[in-house]
Parts: sequence; structure tokens; C-alpha cells
Amino acid sequence: MLRKIRTLLAGVMMIGITLLFVDFTGLLHHWLGWMAKIQLLPAVMALNVAVIVVLAVLTLVFGRIYCSVVCPLGILQDVLARLRRKKNKYDYSPEVRWLRYPVLAVFVVAFAAGIGSLVQLLAPYSAFGRIATMVLQPLWMLGNNVLGFLAERADSYAFYTVDVWMKSLPVLIVALATLIVLLVLAWRGGRTYCNTICPVGTVLSFLARFSWLKIRFDEGKCRNCSMCSRNCKAACIDYKSHSVDYSRCVVCGNCIDSCKFGALKYKCGSEKREAKGKEVSSERRSFLVGAALVTTAAMAQKKEKLMDGGLAELEDKVAPERQTPLTPPGSLSFDHYARRCTGCQLCVSECPNGVLRPTADLMHLMLPTMSYERGYCRPECTRCSEVCPAGAIRLIDKAEKSSTQIGHAVFVQKNCVVVTDGVDCGNCERHCPVGAIEMVALNEDDENSPWVPAVNEEACIGCGACEYVCPARPYSAIMVEGHEVHKKI
Repeated sequence: MLRKIRTLLAGVMMIGITLLFVDFTGLLHHWLGWMAKIQLLPAVMALNVAVIVVLAVLTLVFGRIYCSVVCPLGILQDVLARLRRKKNKYDYSPEVRWLRYPVLAVFVVAFAAGIGSLVQLLAPYSAFGRIATMVLQPLWMLGNNVLGFLAERADSYAFYTVDVWMKSLPVLIVALATLIVLLVLAWRGGRTYCNTICPVGTVLSFLARFSWLKIRFDEGKCRNCSMCSRNCKAACIDYKSHSVDYSRCVVCGNCIDSCKFGALKYKCGSEKREAKGKEVSSERRSFLVGAALVTTAAMAQKKEKLMDGGLAELEDKVAPERQTPLTPPGSLSFDHYARRCTGCQLCVSECPNGVLRPTADLMHLMLPTMSYERGYCRPECTRCSEVCPAGAIRLIDKAEKSSTQIGHAVFVQKNCVVVTDGVDCGNCERHCPVGAIEMVALNEDDENSPWVPAVNEEACIGCGACEYVCPARPYSAIMVEGHEVHKKI
């Protein structure tokens, strides 16, 4: 029963959070956004005390169920491990302390030092987010485009095609490498990554040692058949000494299901109470696990405001070199954003305007930043602030976004088609949503002088509409330079 309930809840979480990442319409966030907010690292980054306390209490009561039911990367390891069809494929192995705790130390130092790329590389939720956004979402979108093609031939508007493009080659390589490492480790040893590399798993292991409910042996019933050890994906059960390493046990229930003699029970109580034979029904405890997790999910769920947008098709451009990266409205400053962001790429996958993408900067390799080759940051769209689970992008409304200056436009005269081709333009002035651009004579003393844009930096909010619609190729004649600290206008 324990295994069935755990598998059911893990399946719901895995399907839900995967759909949250691959969905390009933004519709599912209304129902599934809470799944990102109950992940441990985003909750810590967002200072979400309620979620942190609930997860800590769940671990102290039930053990490391977070890793097998809530964490998408932990569930993904179980899925990958099942690809190896060999039965009774595991065996007990001691805790790899020489690797486990140094990795945690590196993670903590990187977190304190603000080395975001290293933190995001090790964080399990961030790793899953990269895989889902960079690998699964393009496949999902291609499948949608096939349906859109067929629907068009049938004169139906049930599906529409979307643009599939490479958001970041370096991050795609990192995502594929992570997936390959997970596949190899899970295929060979089950939860090797979870119990040797994952810093979140190591942190929870300190609490799991003192959990109230644990997998316990009844030595009088045990026949030393080793089936529990051979089915333990965490390699934490030593059938010879009738012991379980609770710091690595994720309460998957495989050992209980595989034991034919009823020698393993998921129950509470000290070893002295066990000797007296006071056992607790594993079925009842299984129900409590399920009820607690469902209650936690219900408490964490929030109704999110939906926002959609569109983008016009233009020929691809080359991104300009910006001295200061552009970060989304609500991120307050580049420093605040870089320190809080977990690099999960949820904002990238949810951005309806194609503005957000991971940076190629080595120190902030997986940090989403803004660029305007495929769209601009529409003043009415606040979706990235709505989906961010870590508080890196603070929730803002339309009015606040329209008054937040994330950067300012800069005119590059040598690229302007008015100067290079001798044609009239004015696209940037016509499309500026805040009226920060006006056309002025290039030479005031010449009545036949061409008209070029002049930017009012005090009024510009840095949305990038001017840069996006500029017809100059490959570089726009007007670009947005970011501000290290956002301003109010």
C-alpha cells in the first residue's frame, strides 16, 4: 500500500510539473503553479517560511518523502531506473561520505559567494527545469506543430503552430549532459545521484535520521533472503545486520513489497518498543503519508492571474553587446536577481514574447536574461513575475511594471536605415508604448536632413519594442542598455 500511494502521488507530481514547464500557452500555471513553489530551494530563495516549515515537519515525521514524491528530479531518477528491466538489481552499499558532504560544502560556499551558475548546476529542481525547458519543451512544441499542420489541412483552429528555436546552446548541452549522467547513474545504481551529489537530499538526510516513522526490521521474521536490499534503489538496507541508513532512505516502499515474510514495516516507535511487538499498521501510515502530501499541496496552491501575449514575426537579428544585462521588471536589481534565481528556466519556458533566455556568461551561465531579437517585453504582461517560485522576480502588477525602468534605449546612428539607405522610417517612434522616442532632424541646419530617433531616457522603461521593430540588420539601430538597479519613473 505504501508503494502504491507513493507511486500515485509521485506520478501526479511528475506529470503536473512537467506540463508546467512544457506548456507554452501559460494556461496550466493557473492550476499547477503551486508545484514549483513547494520545491525546497525555491522556497528558501523566496523566504517562504510556511513551505520550509511544512517540508521540515514532513521529513521529521515521515522521512525523506520529499525526494520520492515532491522533487521532480528524484522522481525522474525512478523513471530512468525502471528502464533497466532486470529484477532484484540493487545491493547495499555504504554511504559515500567523501563525496556527499564535500559537494554540500561546495554548494553552500557557492550560495554564500553568489556563484549562481554552480548553485544552479547542483540544485535538483533547477536541473530538472533545464531538462524540461531545453529538451522536453521543444519536442512538445514540435508535436503541437504537427497537430497544427494537420488541423490547418482540416480547416480547424484547434491548434496553432509556434516558433521552435534554440534559446541557449550552452545550457542545452548542460541539460543533455545532466540527463545522460542521471540515466547512467539511475540505470546502474538507482538513486546514486540523489544520495551522493544532490545537496538538497543531503540537507534533508540530517532531519530524516530523526524521523518518527521509519522502515524497521522485525528480526524474528527475517530470513536473510536479501530481497529487501536487492530492491532498495537507495542502496541503504543492509539485510545482514538488519539495519537501514535512514539518511538515504526515501520511503519508496519497494522493500516492504518485496519482503515475503513481513519482516519490514513502516512504523514509529523506538527499538525497545519494537522488541515488545507494538507494531503500527503500514497501511494506516501509508494513508497518513498520502493525506499529508495532499494537504500540503492544497495549502501551497494559489490562484494565479493569467496573462497571454503574442509576438510578430520578423527576420532574426544578432543580439547586441550590452554592458549591463537586462533583467525582468520585478527583479529589482541584477545583484538581487542573480542571488535569488535558481536557474530553473520556468520563466523562460513561460515567457509568451520570446524575450527571456539563459545567458552565456560563465559566472551566470544559466541565469535567464532579456533580449529582443524575437519579441519585446510587453507592458501588460507580468507572467514571469507570476511563475517565479524563488522570489527572484517579485510579483508586480501592470501599473508597477509600466513605471519600472529596467534600462534605457540608446540610438546607434551608424546602423540606422535612414542614414545608411536614405529611406524614411520612424518604426521605433511609432511602436514605443510610453512615448519616449521622437523623430528629430539629423542636421538642424539642413531642411532636407533625414529624421532620426531621439530618446528621452527619463521616460524610457527599457521594454525593447524599439529594438525589436527596428528594420536594420543584423544589428538594430536602437538598443536597450540595462540598469544594474531598476528605477521608478
